Amino acid sequence: MKPLHWRRPARHDTMEAAKWYGREAGHATGERFLAAVDTSLARIARHPSAGSTRYALPLHLDGLRFWPVDGFPYLVFYVEREDRIDVWRVLHEKRDIPAWMGGTK
Repeated sequence: MKPLHWRRPARHDTMEAAKWYGREAGHATGERFLAAVDTSLARIARHPSAGSTRYALPLHLDGLRFWPVDGFPYLVFYVEREDRIDVWRVLHEKRDIPAWMGGTK
């Protein structure tokens, strides 16, 4: 299992989504979202090659993969490195993913 390295945008994405869920659906839902992200990250850490590479080619980001957040319409974007996993973004699946990921190189 490789350690996770959060990039600043990924932390920001996650906290903003949790705050939104907390405001709109209650504190428990915001906490459930954070727990679901943690579950997804644990799966990624154990099996990094299991994520989809769908956006890697159009974004010209070698090794970029994503994994869904169970129970929520969010995707965790990451790149496996030799010694760690870089968590790049945590984005709503309905967003324009290429536009949101474009500035993260």
